Amino acid sequence: MKSLVRVLPIIALGALVFVIMACATPTAAPTAAPPTAAATQPTAAPASGGATDLTALYEAAKKEGQLTTIALPHDWCNYGGIFEGFKKKYPGITINELNPDAGSGDEIEAIKANKDNKGPQNPDVIDVGFAFGDSAKAEGLLLPYKVSTWADIPEGAKDPDGYWYGDYYGVMAFMINSDIVKNAPADWADLLKPEYKSQVGMSGDPRTSNQAIQAVQAASLANGGTVADPAKGLDYFAEMNKAGNLVPVIANNALVAKGETPVRITWDYNALAGRDGMNGNPKVDVIVPKTGRIAGVYIQAINAYAPHPNAAKLWMEYLYSDEGQLIWMAPPGYCHPIRQDAMLKAGKIPADLLAKLPDVAGAVFPSNADLVAGKDVVVKGWDTAVGADIKAGQ
Repeated sequence: MKSLVRVLPIIALGALVFVIMACATPTAAPTAAPPTAAATQPTAAPASGGATDLTALYEAAKKEGQLTTIALPHDWCNYGGIFEGFKKKYPGITINELNPDAGSGDEIEAIKANKDNKGPQNPDVIDVGFAFGDSAKAEGLLLPYKVSTWADIPEGAKDPDGYWYGDYYGVMAFMINSDIVKNAPADWADLLKPEYKSQVGMSGDPRTSNQAIQAVQAASLANGGTVADPAKGLDYFAEMNKAGNLVPVIANNALVAKGETPVRITWDYNALAGRDGMNGNPKVDVIVPKTGRIAGVYIQAINAYAPHPNAAKLWMEYLYSDEGQLIWMAPPGYCHPIRQDAMLKAGKIPADLLAKLPDVAGAVFPSNADLVAGKDVVVKGWDTAVGADIKAGQ
């Protein structure tokens, strides 16, 4: 595995300033699925990155007839709109959606568990946290493919060989049911106050969920720690748990609305989409904390053992097209698409659409090395340091 150093710049009010590296390789031909009984990594398909023949790819995908996704809730980054748009553009391909509430670690485990399984439990594609890309590549779990808009993806947000590539990013925020919480917390330190007893929820299990892991890393930054060594973040959540403020359940919009976790720590785009969906019942505030602003890039990849590799490629082409990127960005998505800078330069993003995204000035984009190091600290240290068993609600 080539070790990549990816230090992304600090963002201020709008598009990231990335260095865009052009990349042109031969057009990819549709790829046949690997043999059913194969337990070893299939031969890598040729990457694209240029003028892909989408008509031929679509015909090959229709012959496969299905695409299996995993961990894609419809209210996450407007994936509901993505599914609808893909089906409309490419009829004849059934989408099989696995476990919408799964975390990044669960997605990786699903690939490992289904190497020999060409049935409906084997995901063709994954959408995982930035820190999971290189490790999944090193384990031989990913199939390289460069979408036709490859040159627009910033160099620091993609594997040079096409094994994984950034898709969108957001900033950690507080989603608050203000009908219940009368004094909205402005920063991480506020969540430790007695007034928030039994009110704060994390959006995942910190032992498996990228979102929850980065919440710990953000709390570490807010308390003078680092992303790579988030011990101070673990101490912070230990204090929150001891105070009785941390609710040991995976928070979601429904639990925010019901008041079981009236303060949800989540990506800003999840919070904003949830706010819109509730339509004032209850009233929801979205606060980007003053300190510990961490921006999280998610990545896409194709399963090396995908039963439907052509459908997987077509899915990637749609996600990275102008249409797909704008669906992620537009309400109720609110995500910063990875091609945002290039699309802005090309005049493809309306100004009013940009204005709907929150001010995330000063947000820090950690390097992959720091994210991976910090992830290991959180996963290994959570039980001992914090001791809260965060589980899905009943």
